[in-house]
Amino acid sequence: MTERIQAHDITPPSPSVGLYAPRQNIYTRAFEGLYRRVRIGVAALLFGLYFGTVWLNWGGHQAVWWNLPERKFYVFAATFWPQDFVLLSGLLIVGAFALFFVTVYVGRVWCGYACPQSVWTWLFMWCEKVTEGDRQQRIRRDNSPAHLGKYLRKTLKHGLWLLIGFVTAMTFVGYFAPIRELVSEFFSGQASGWAYAWVAFFTLATYGNAGWLREQVCIYMCPYARFQSVMFDKDTLTVAYNPQRGEPRGARKKGVEPLAMGLGDCVDCTLCVQVCPTGIDIRDGLQLECIGCAACIDACDSVMDKMAYPRGLISYTTEHRLAGQATPWLRPRLLGYGAVLLGMLALLASAFALRPLVALDVSKDRALYREDAQGRIENVYTLKVINKSQHAQEYLLSATGLSGLALTGETHLSVPAGAMASLAVGLSMAPEQLPAGSHEVVFSLRDADDDSVQVDTPSRFTGPSTP
Repeated sequence: MTERIQAHDITPPSPSVGLYAPRQNIYTRAFEGLYRRVRIGVAALLFGLYFGTVWLNWGGHQAVWWNLPERKFYVFAATFWPQDFVLLSGLLIVGAFALFFVTVYVGRVWCGYACPQSVWTWLFMWCEKVTEGDRQQRIRRDNSPAHLGKYLRKTLKHGLWLLIGFVTAMTFVGYFAPIRELVSEFFSGQASGWAYAWVAFFTLATYGNAGWLREQVCIYMCPYARFQSVMFDKDTLTVAYNPQRGEPRGARKKGVEPLAMGLGDCVDCTLCVQVCPTGIDIRDGLQLECIGCAACIDACDSVMDKMAYPRGLISYTTEHRLAGQATPWLRPRLLGYGAVLLGMLALLASAFALRPLVALDVSKDRALYREDAQGRIENVYTLKVINKSQHAQEYLLSATGLSGLALTGETHLSVPAGAMASLAVGLSMAPEQLPAGSHEVVFSLRDADDDSVQVDTPSRFTGPSTP
């Protein structure tokens, strides 16, 4: 009888991989440089627009105001109604193509300099530095045992974060409810429950996004990081490290010639990693997490200056340029996006310029028809006239479509600036003149002082099924 040999599985067990990786805290280091100054300037401009515009008045109302109860949107001298929201769609499409064009040309410059998530995160990081110190101090304090000074500093930091979040939330809600009345009623306890709820929500949203989530929003939550790869090409300007010049890395003293030690220009100081708000090492190449803020460029240039090396080891460059090839600025993809963007801008500008400053909405009464005192067949309509201009206007109303049609009711009306007037009118015809069934009629509204301003709205006139 043949004896069987016992088999044993000697395959080493595979390492356990969790579904979620633990988050590594990022402690950014303070730095100076050209791109930091540019970013501060852009942030100051954006903060000025966001926090300042809401306090401006124009024509007796807040200059920029989403008046939701009255369904009106004020933008300085222009008033937009729900009928104009197609223009908002056009504006969003133009914004999307502008982002595509900019991304093809200069990469994620929007993320690094103008995205609200980035701008507020840099502000929160500054608060962190002011209250808890620079990078090494924060690391030591977080690893130290609990003590009163540690918690006092953290309490002050979170207090500043909440204060910034509160001011941000009040300003945002102030674009939907007049900011002066909102602030007065909010602190006097007279604001609506919704006002308190929305301010609380946006305060916590700002506090959570810029204070706690930070780079997690850019890496995992923002879709832009995902679809940017389909827009990048080898001529897109991105933040990149030059490995031909920097490798091999290694520490050395100042004044030592790198070639004599068999080293490149990178001293392996890791400052580029320490200043990165998403915690990546730019020397590993182009990465999804890079937001193009150029903090690593400023940090690296400062080291190059100290070592008396040329700047630009990390720089805004392209893949072709790193490979020693020319970078054509006018290329098919860029020209295509540019052409579409210009076309969309022209169409949007035309739509704004040709936007009628008066709107007429006609609703027919649910009753099919009735006979008036003279025995005429009459249909009743409710008209809503919207004056989109910033001045009171006089309008003349008429109706056409059937021979012998008579309009009863107010035909000369005055509508205040940016207001809507509602009125009931009737159309009547003699029974012998009225064809059987339902027929189209057109209500025409024109400016009493300017015949070029006119709007026509069709409706139906219903009579007996047999004449």
